[in-house]
Amino acid sequence: MPLSVAVAGASGYAGGELLRLLSSHPEFEVRTVTAHSSAGKSLGEVQPHLRSLRELVLVETTPETLAGHDVVFLALPHGASAPITAELPEGTIVVDCGADHRLESASDWTAFYGTEAAEPWVYAVPELPRKSSAGTAKQRERLVGATRIAAPGCNASTVALSLAPGLAAGVILPTDLVSVLAVGPSGAGKSLKVNLLASELLGSASPYAVGGTHRHIPEIQQALRWAGAADPTISFTPVLVPMARGILATSTAVLAPGVSADEVRAAWQLAYAGEPFVELLPEGQFPRTADVLGANTALLGLAVDAAVGRVVVVAAVDNLMKGTAGAAIQSLNIALGFPETLGLPTDGVAP
Repeated sequence: MPLSVAVAGASGYAGGELLRLLSSHPEFEVRTVTAHSSAGKSLGEVQPHLRSLRELVLVETTPETLAGHDVVFLALPHGASAPITAELPEGTIVVDCGADHRLESASDWTAFYGTEAAEPWVYAVPELPRKSSAGTAKQRERLVGATRIAAPGCNASTVALSLAPGLAAGVILPTDLVSVLAVGPSGAGKSLKVNLLASELLGSASPYAVGGTHRHIPEIQQALRWAGAADPTISFTPVLVPMARGILATSTAVLAPGVSADEVRAAWQLAYAGEPFVELLPEGQFPRTADVLGANTALLGLAVDAAVGRVVVVAAVDNLMKGTAGAAIQSLNIALGFPETLGLPTDGVAP
């Protein structure tokens, strides 16, 4: 019998992507969808592309409406998840696609979000390398049997997957990391904002959260510390571009002394060998966002710029898929003992 599922924040982009994947997942049955201003409407009115679920009626987001399900997904703004999760039964599996439970450091949360930190949950990027005294493992191992799961920030997981293998292998230095991202506006949510209007976006590229202010920075640093960087420093600059969804992240790092280009490539190849959703492309090839749209994949291209002694990693993901909803369901599959790839596409949509 399929597990019963509730999705809070079902009217938004992340909620809609969760529902699109859940609608064809053989182990889950969506029974409840919730929203705020759209409560009382049918799901078909606010997410018309979800034809198979269109008869569901959106209800208010409360612990009472979410309780009683086997699995609850939360696709809510930061600060909104923690009060609800605190009231859900312990037996309920909860996956938070918001930011509330991602950070282990309470001081980092307060510095970047300005409120009191919530309890950290298991981070939902299975492929991330983690170094310890026992060697290098993957975040995947921590997800087995988890009942409280924190889906990643899309920018954060893209940068972390780009740089973590080099840090774990010691072929790049943890300081002077630089990432510049071209991102689609769906990552900012569905709320009406002037800078997200078509007339502001089309024909333009607009940087935001410049100068170390983006809230994904501590999340990136946390993941890179897990990979073995004691005190990573990163300059992180996202740029809005006129594509609905997708991230193209160009990250560079200083090459460690005495390391060859072959050793660099070997580090990433070893880190992601056999991974179903993260792939290092052949030498000389670099991904496009068009190659990953609608797919739960992260494609990486790698080069060594010998003239300046830096490693360059270009990563492409669909921010709503591998960046959010796909990572959430992939991690839930692992937690429940289902095949990790169940219900998740690896083929993109083109053109």
